Amino acid sequence: MQDNKNFFLAIALSLAVLIGWNVFFGVPTMDKARQDAAQNAKVAAENKAGPIPGVSPQTNTPPSESQANPSIAPTRELALFGSRRVTIDTPRVQGSINLRGAEIDDIALKDYHETVDKKSPNIVVFSPANAPEGYFARLGWLPGAGASVDVPLPSTVWTADSQTLTEAKPVTLTWDNGKGLTFKRVVSIDANYMLTLADSVEAKDGVTASLTPYGFVRRIGKPVTQGYYILHEGLLGILGDQGLKEEKYDGLEKDSALSATEKGKSFPQATGGWVGMTDKYWAAALIPDQKTPYTANFTVSTPPAGGKPAYQTLVTLQPLTVQAGTPAASTTRLFVGAKEVNTIDAYQNTLGIERFKLLIDWGWFWFITQPMFKLLDGIYKLVGNFGIAILIVTVIVKAIFFPLANKSYSSMAKMKAVQPQMQALREQYPDDKVKQQQELMELYKREKINPVAGCLPVVIQIPVFFALYKVLFVTIEMRHAPFFGWIKDLAAPDPTSVFNLFGLIPWEPPHVLMIGIWPLIMGVTMFVQMKMNPEPADPVQKTMFTWMPVFFTYLLASFPAGLVIYWSWNNLLSVSQQYLIMKRQGVKVELWDNLRGVFRKRAAPAAAADAKPASKPDAKAGKPA
Repeated sequence: MQDNKNFFLAIALSLAVLIGWNVFFGVPTMDKARQDAAQNAKVAAENKAGPIPGVSPQTNTPPSESQANPSIAPTRELALFGSRRVTIDTPRVQGSINLRGAEIDDIALKDYHETVDKKSPNIVVFSPANAPEGYFARLGWLPGAGASVDVPLPSTVWTADSQTLTEAKPVTLTWDNGKGLTFKRVVSIDANYMLTLADSVEAKDGVTASLTPYGFVRRIGKPVTQGYYILHEGLLGILGDQGLKEEKYDGLEKDSALSATEKGKSFPQATGGWVGMTDKYWAAALIPDQKTPYTANFTVSTPPAGGKPAYQTLVTLQPLTVQAGTPAASTTRLFVGAKEVNTIDAYQNTLGIERFKLLIDWGWFWFITQPMFKLLDGIYKLVGNFGIAILIVTVIVKAIFFPLANKSYSSMAKMKAVQPQMQALREQYPDDKVKQQQELMELYKREKINPVAGCLPVVIQIPVFFALYKVLFVTIEMRHAPFFGWIKDLAAPDPTSVFNLFGLIPWEPPHVLMIGIWPLIMGVTMFVQMKMNPEPADPVQKTMFTWMPVFFTYLLASFPAGLVIYWSWNNLLSVSQQYLIMKRQGVKVELWDNLRGVFRKRAAPAAAADAKPASKPDAKAGKPA
């Protein structure tokens, strides 16, 4: 029994460490990120009326070399203003293509907003290079080694055959170098977030050139990140047989230096896959032809003048030769948008993109996390509420593991039934631990008891807990999904707090005091669950188990509300299940005695304080006159 208690204690402490890391390290980082974002927005608003800056042309240096940042505009709107553009307009995407450099640098998502308010601004993914937070994609051609060929530069202005790119109408961009080469790019977009860029080069008679196609996604300045260890934010890609490669922004900066101003990693001879950058919910990825070898580079560069760092994922393909009658052609896809599970999976299946589903960070336990999402999403489509879907999934998981849990609780009930015999053995062999253990094993064998079976419900619950945590945290489908009442976003913490009486007091508590209604409900259910069993004899363990519900209430207060709702509902089901099994086994349920004991302990000090000390009899009063 002592080993069982220690096992439970180890499980609880391990879980507390994992959760505590998020609360004390991840959450403060996220809070600081929100403050920085708010400050940046304030500065941008103040500078909105500033002058329109000129556009500094960029030189066409080799992709691996650092490039100076252009003159930064005060706001994104001013960065877009004044440049010739082709409008992008589809049911789900709005933006534009910059004809200077033919850059895809303006992408916003119509279906997603910054807050739960549908009137709040749309989510912006791509912004021009000279915007406060430049983030864009560029494709082009490099001259072959030792060749002197005029290729399109970042400052090159292309000609478009249409002013609007729609799902039904591609746009063709053209540029003639005046020396016998004509560059064309046909840009198309599908119903979601995938652009296809078909590049070709045609040569006139007598003109021959060697050209290397390339493309990159570049981000100027370190973006605001969530800072959670379970979520990858940064550069990533599937590089053929080399598999998944991930680099966080900070980690890339600490990598070995390639030059005085550039650091990074190179992955040569990859075939199949993709490279890009990812945020929590949004991503951009370049997808080369899945049968053509390429070299990928993850780099971060800082201009000598001390500007912002530029993070870049680069794809360089094999050189091609163009001559009269034999054009050079290269087609690359560009994903820019929301990391919707079904959309990402469909791209992998229909376009044959190698392991594109790993654009979503499913984690090491993907074999649990992905089915958990599929189950949640399927039930959500039936009931129309992700919160209800979470409750139903919890019942399903309980039903699946019911035989095992039933056996475990039955074993726990039998353990309680033989407690007097176990205590007698300890008293019979107080100084012979070996004999004591032998007799205990014989007792377990006679009574058909597995002493570790009672731990199985906890062991099973932990991976399911983390799988649901991962689903709620990384999948965009949970973002801004409402439950009932005050829960408007299941992926965000409960917004209420006991320290302002759940909104009755007009005061916004600091983050550390945001303990809402659902975390309190979870704490109560956990307290009841702990009181179902006899209290530990060891004072240290007794104190630990007494304070554990309070500890977990505080820790889970900063977790997604959907996870806290799951935990509360799971505790309630576990208590009901254990109660019924103990009754069926004829074992006493300790809950009511434990609760009465708690209230008696609370009442005893009050009664002692109210009682007045008895007055001593007056010795003189008993004497005769």
